[in-house]
Amino acid sequence: QVQVAESGGGSVQAGGSLRLSCAASGDTDDTYCMGWFRQLPGKEREGVAGLDVDGDITVADSVKGRFTVSFDSAKHILTLQMDNLQPEDTAMYYCAADECGGAWYSWGQGTQVTVSS
Repeated sequence: QVQVAESGGGSVQAGGSLRLSCAASGDTDDTYCMGWFRQLPGKEREGVAGLDVDGDITVADSVKGRFTVSFDSAKHILTLQMDNLQPEDTAMYYCAADECGGAWYSWGQGTQVTVSS
């Protein structure tokens, strides 16, 4: 299994950008998938983007066009580039890994993103 850890995050004004990184470590030679999630204040955790077993990336409709995801397979880093951030993007952002079709078994500690108007 792999472990994941996020970095990045912080505070920006509306319209600004932030980049989050999620580094996988451990059994990275094994098959694994990764995903970005966020939890807005008072809301349930929601999916933002995912990397599947074929290396394809999907992005939630709610952030499509503003958020871009890329994966460095050599370094095992999943990057979430967030542009034109809005106050409603304020949330704790989490990275997770799973065995591609199973339950998400590894979660990062989360990183806070705060967007002010």
